Amino acid sequence: MGAQVLLADRYQLQELLGHGAMGEVWRAADEVLGRLVAVKLVRAEETTDTERFRMEAQTAGRLNHPNVVSVYDFGSHHDQLYLVMELVDGWSLAQERSMRGVLDPQEAVSIAAQMAAGLSTAHRQGVIHRDIKPANVMISTERTVKITDFGIARFTDDASSTLTATGKILGTADYLAPERALGRPALPASDVYSLGCVLYELLTGRPPFRGATSLAVVQQHVDAAATPPAQLRPEIPEPLSEYVLQLLAKDPGRRPATEHAADWLNTQQWTPPPAENDAAFIPAPPIPSSPPSPPADTRMSHSRPRDRRRLASKAALGGAAVALFAGAAVIGASLNSGDDSPSPPASPTPATVRSVPAGEAPTSPPTTASPTTAIPSPAPPSPETRGDDEDRKGKGKHGKGSGD
Repeated sequence: MGAQVLLADRYQLQELLGHGAMGEVWRAADEVLGRLVAVKLVRAEETTDTERFRMEAQTAGRLNHPNVVSVYDFGSHHDQLYLVMELVDGWSLAQERSMRGVLDPQEAVSIAAQMAAGLSTAHRQGVIHRDIKPANVMISTERTVKITDFGIARFTDDASSTLTATGKILGTADYLAPERALGRPALPASDVYSLGCVLYELLTGRPPFRGATSLAVVQQHVDAAATPPAQLRPEIPEPLSEYVLQLLAKDPGRRPATEHAADWLNTQQWTPPPAENDAAFIPAPPIPSSPPSPPADTRMSHSRPRDRRRLASKAALGGAAVALFAGAAVIGASLNSGDDSPSPPASPTPATVRSVPAGEAPTSPPTTASPTTAIPSPAPPSPETRGDDEDRKGKGKHGKGSGD
């Protein structure tokens, strides 16, 4: 499709920002309202149910929150469905993580708190994201966090299963909740688990689980306990390390709700350690947050030993379920269909990764000369169970098309 196309007699397509399995994302000018937008042209084979697409787009359009990329419009152009979304001046969290390594705990908490706030609004509207990962999180030039792809993952997923008709898992292996790995329906708590995986990665420089294949990673999500973040990076405050493990609870019912996560994270404030005590880590300036007064949480009263005993008792059953699930996935499609998230660091010691402060220009800073939605980092891909990311061939480091 050429750059001079006028979509629906309103949206002038200007520049291709990226394309992937789901379709193409374009920078466009809304000639009616006189503003720049992002337009996603969805491949016909991905949206065979036009009515469902319409309902999902309407649902996503109701999510009015500063931490969610807005959906403005949707329709059909020459039998091709499209979504019109907010164009963000910034880059993806995947790019930020790739360039900076680990983040200062206070900054990582600020990002996770904004993500939790956006997810909380979506969950109150009955919308589950299903694919929370750094590549689907935008950071504006003003350091505002915005979650992309609301509604997209929903209408490409079946409400009763995590498998497509061909056996593909919908989601990314590094951030996939255990219940989804077992083929169960996605829940709001599934997004909470993925949020915990993202926060874990921001703090330690690696996802909670790593393996040679996507299936190996998925298996660990089901039956392995994550190493406490504070053990991988001692400067991480112990209360934060413990809370991350709560977000990663195997039982969805034992994870805090997104509203609680947003409140708890917003009340945390720690003083970064002196730079001379950690030559490998240069802390970023603390992000302003509310006064530290963590609310009481009766849902967090369960003891960790009890969790471990319950985990051990379910290990055999979980392994069998994943084995059955893996069979379907292997028959349907390869689990290694690509990912736009940065690959985990080669070193198993995340503390040796240098962090670049928010105010310091990284070696290859994201360009922000023009507003775009963030595309992910050009770093080598990590295993993913579906290949629908728009940023594979995105323009430079400007950002990704919202809503992939």
